[in-house]
Amino acid sequence: MLYERDERPRRLALYLIEEKSTVRSTAAVFGISKSTVHKDVSVRLAKIDPALHREVQKVLETNKSERHIRGGDATKRKYESAKRERSD
Repeated sequence: MLYERDERPRRLALYLIEEKSTVRSTAAVFGISKSTVHKDVSVRLAKIDPALHREVQKVLETNKSERHIRGGDATKRKYESAKRERSD
């Protein structure tokens, strides 16, 4: 029997997998905290659906390995924006 409390971790996991989303952007889409997303897909989902948990962990590992790139890109955009503002 699928309980309502088991449904949110599944929905979050499916969204993360389908969209190749980050925890932060998933939290924004679902209107919940990053902590809740992380706990649902890392702890609760492992007990509910181990196969789906393994799939979502692959996406999270990819995100973790790429976060330094995203952070660097964000910093680059920040300084380019500040440079444009100073030249205006």
